[in-house]
Amino acid sequence: MTAQPWDDRTRLVAIDIETTGRRTPRLEDIRKAPKGLRQPGVVIEIGCIEILRNGTEWTKGRTWETRVNPDAPIHPDSIKVHNIRPNDLKTAPRFPQIVETMLEFMGEDLLIAHAYENEMDFLNYEFARCGRIGWGEEFFTSRRFICTKEMSHIHFPGASGSLDALSDRLWLDRSDRFSHHGALLDADLTVDAFLKMAYGDIGPRDAVFE
Repeated sequence: MTAQPWDDRTRLVAIDIETTGRRTPRLEDIRKAPKGLRQPGVVIEIGCIEILRNGTEWTKGRTWETRVNPDAPIHPDSIKVHNIRPNDLKTAPRFPQIVETMLEFMGEDLLIAHAYENEMDFLNYEFARCGRIGWGEEFFTSRRFICTKEMSHIHFPGASGSLDALSDRLWLDRSDRFSHHGALLDADLTVDAFLKMAYGDIGPRDAVFE
């Protein structure tokens, strides 16, 4: 059996992020911006859930979630996805206020994410935005992540890589996600998908309901 990055780990953390729907600015555009211009935030909600190894089994443990005031507008199309509106974030903390708590929850553990590049890019952007790293630098690298989308391409070559399609193929209940997405909800579903692909008995299923 091929060795996996999590084989010697006793704790993993799944993470999902909801955003304003705006793309992070390109590095060259940031560097061309007038001095002192504050770049807009993109992260509006973060959800994390830990899984703990218990012998040969993994069990879900603590969760952590927060909303984040991005000091930026939210695209209407994104509101349709997560139903988080500007008024919901008026009293939410800014990203610098939640960084230490988030890092404490993550520890040094590997992070599970679906299409991990999104989470990695959003986090690195926000870390640069609040001065923890420089623009173009990385606090989080690809080595930190386990990607369930990449795993899905191994198990289901040529199939859609969306979390919804993967959940259907794995016979996972995603009914809570029918109306709106949520960071913790999606992180929890990502854990289920990871455990099913890494350790479960995956039977064939062609029908998906995207």
